Amino acid sequence: MLAKVHSGSIHGVKAYPVEIEVDVSGGIPAVVIVGLPDTAVKESRDRVKTAVQNSGFVYPEGRLTVNLAPADIKKEGPSFDLPIAMGILAASTQIGSERLGDFIIVGELALDGSVRAVRGVLPIALAAKREGRKGLIVPADNVAEAAVVEGISVYPVDSLAALVKFVEGEAEINAVTLDMGEMLKCARSYPVDFSDVKGQGHVKRALEVAAAGGHNIIMIGPPGSGKTMLARRLPTIIPDMTLDEALETTQIHSIAGLLDPGTSLVATRPFRNPHHSISDAGLIGGGTYPRPGEVSLAHNGTLFLDELPEFKRNVLELLRQPIEDGHVNISRAAGTMTYPARFLLAAAMNPCPCGFFTDPQRTCRCTPSQIQHYMSKISGPLLDRIDIHADVPAVKYRELAGETTGESSETMRSRVGAARGRQLERFREEKIYCNAEMTHRQIRKHCRLNTDGQELLRTAITELGLSARAYDRVLKVSRTIADLEGSDEILPTHVSEAIQYRVLDRQLWL
Repeated sequence: MLAKVHSGSIHGVKAYPVEIEVDVSGGIPAVVIVGLPDTAVKESRDRVKTAVQNSGFVYPEGRLTVNLAPADIKKEGPSFDLPIAMGILAASTQIGSERLGDFIIVGELALDGSVRAVRGVLPIALAAKREGRKGLIVPADNVAEAAVVEGISVYPVDSLAALVKFVEGEAEINAVTLDMGEMLKCARSYPVDFSDVKGQGHVKRALEVAAAGGHNIIMIGPPGSGKTMLARRLPTIIPDMTLDEALETTQIHSIAGLLDPGTSLVATRPFRNPHHSISDAGLIGGGTYPRPGEVSLAHNGTLFLDELPEFKRNVLELLRQPIEDGHVNISRAAGTMTYPARFLLAAAMNPCPCGFFTDPQRTCRCTPSQIQHYMSKISGPLLDRIDIHADVPAVKYRELAGETTGESSETMRSRVGAARGRQLERFREEKIYCNAEMTHRQIRKHCRLNTDGQELLRTAITELGLSARAYDRVLKVSRTIADLEGSDEILPTHVSEAIQYRVLDRQLWL
């Protein structure tokens, strides 16, 4: 007898429906799974058999054929265990199949018949809504994640036996609903705050400018000057995520298996801090069957690269596409995946190999050629994509010992939010969201300088040694500084501050 059960699988950051056909026929006992299953799917035959028997049902003798359609897309993971088990029970007439067509079912089976959490439930819930299904049946640990999708009933199950009773009408499972507004409000909290940071007022200002305009930033200073501490607080001053941004971010973390049980939404800006020994696949994404990398896990948040020159050069060069395009394309034999990767890049580095080139209290032992070699590890094209270079000196004792604290993240975030609002209004017809995304044409339109501003910028380029690549960056940052002050016109003071954020320009630095 033939039975059909509906499920779903992940391709990139989206899900697609999978129809599971199970046929039980006579012959030599065997289980055949077709439809491009991976190893985890093929192994489900043993998990399902034991789970069915331990749940008090009869595993049918004879030939079992399981087809996963569409057959031309690779299926992976253990999420098909539960729907395959239901298909076997329906095909062997142990349960009725009338209600199975109303639901999409996902879940991994333990050998005792209990249901374990799986990855990618949120994208599958969105796909179930698009398909017009009445409900989605998921493991109990995944229910909060799936219930954020409005317009579809989500039913949690903890065992195969419980699901059978629900489908047969012998027991009731209440659909789970969530208050999205209240959930977002409660989840928007950070364990750190800028008020924790002593001193470094000018660096906080640079980070505020970076957050306000979406500008990538690099901090240069000796060890112990607080670069990492400052970077960790950068997400706290970026405006709160919208529901759409939270759903995008949660989908990626769900696919990567990074959501804790019971977590429904990633409502705080992600902060990813990969080690400098990371591989290109770890940073950009990849693998035999592509998975999202750190640039995608940082989507709508901050990607922090500490000790930037210590990263492999070929790994850093891979950042150029996601920084420029806001997404990353990964091509493998198994297929081509596109993952979103719109993030704010924050990097930190020492000014020289020993770290004390700019520290007045410590003696630098590096030769000019060593410093030049160290700085050259960062390519010009990558520096072209970093708008702000901030010098981070060592904190003085009186600042560390003082009782005064700096501004809170909430105060800074309110100014950043106001500046972002001006940018959204400015670019409402141009499909960009912040000053850092402006093209050369848009820079000419929105970043016009008066005579004094033009003269100041000319002096900086011709006499201070600023490179030509710094020209557009200075104009973009000047526009953001003006937005922070609520000014429609870019004044010379705004240009002057923007010029100060080019300390890593080669001719000025060395």
